[in-house]
Amino acid sequence: MASTDKKVGYLPEGKRPDYTPVTAALGVEEALQFLEGRWKMTILFHLFGDRLMRFSDLERAIPAISQKMLIQQLRKLESDGIVRRIVHHQVPPKVEYGLTKWGEKLCPALDALLLWAEDQSAPSETNESDV
Repeated sequence: MASTDKKVGYLPEGKRPDYTPVTAALGVEEALQFLEGRWKMTILFHLFGDRLMRFSDLERAIPAISQKMLIQQLRKLESDGIVRRIVHHQVPPKVEYGLTKWGEKLCPALDALLLWAEDQSAPSETNESDV
């Protein structure tokens, strides 16, 4: 008897496809396209931890970014489903930005990337012997 996931055409939770080097590279490339751009990672790190920030707070937190670029990057992150824009209907208008549940799932991956980068910059015996 065939398993149910083959009949209905979806993978059950916890079951991943078998990746080949080519499909893995394509999948990573596709994932990195969501994060390409100079400021997206910086914006994401400011929003991690269920933080909600107003536009002006993000501007102050990232002083090197222009207002136009911050708007563009937030809109792109929102259209990709990583960031959510919360509009509070009040006077004066209040808009906050936060990560979606899917966006929060990036945190462990980016933490691992950060640790990986720290490992390279720290002098150690394993780094020297790898050369």
